[in-house]
Amino acid sequence: MAAPDKTIELSGIGTLSGTPEQVRTRLSRLHAERVIALTLEHGNEAAVRALTETVANLAPLVRTILERRQDEALHSIIEALVPEVPLPRHKLIEARMTAEARKAVLESGDWLTAAQIAEIAGFSASNPSAQPNKWKRDRQIFAVRHRGVDYFPSYALDPSTDYRPAKGLARVLAVFGERKDDWGLAYWFASVNSFLGGKRPQDLLIDQPARVVAAAQDEVAGVLHG
Repeated sequence: MAAPDKTIELSGIGTLSGTPEQVRTRLSRLHAERVIALTLEHGNEAAVRALTETVANLAPLVRTILERRQDEALHSIIEALVPEVPLPRHKLIEARMTAEARKAVLESGDWLTAAQIAEIAGFSASNPSAQPNKWKRDRQIFAVRHRGVDYFPSYALDPSTDYRPAKGLARVLAVFGERKDDWGLAYWFASVNSFLGGKRPQDLLIDQPARVVAAAQDEVAGVLHG
């Protein structure tokens, strides 16, 4: 049995259901610019009603998607027409210096992947990044990210505790808080420090953690009062 006439108005989109004659009669009284017809050879009233309501609900979404794609296409055209803006010279110099600093840090040999840590610490090989990532989340260690891979500082792993993070490191990270990102921490640990008598923090982290913590506190105090 054909479903009775039914029109659902949503954002200017209407639906009609019924027999061909019923729909034809209703269409003759409409002033729509476009009509899409969907025919069913077999279908009871409940099925027709469900399909009608589904189409009515989906139609506005289709319009929204089309409008968004048009906006994206327009944005792409504008981006293509606007000429590239060259970086100022000081920005290029800054980028080059940052790249060289990161290269020097990575080439120092003081960095391990999660898989390498898992191997030396005896963690599960099936999910090698689980424990190092947990340390990182808990702020017991930090890692620099390069080309999608996290590299953890080997000098922060204490051999006497089966290569777990040195206890002093968490205290240093707490001192710096959000003042240094991961690369900033890497630079600090790898740089000679006057507070430490010209030694690098990474060289004293395991054996003299209190001195490294004090050096971090001194740096923060200097920044705050600088």
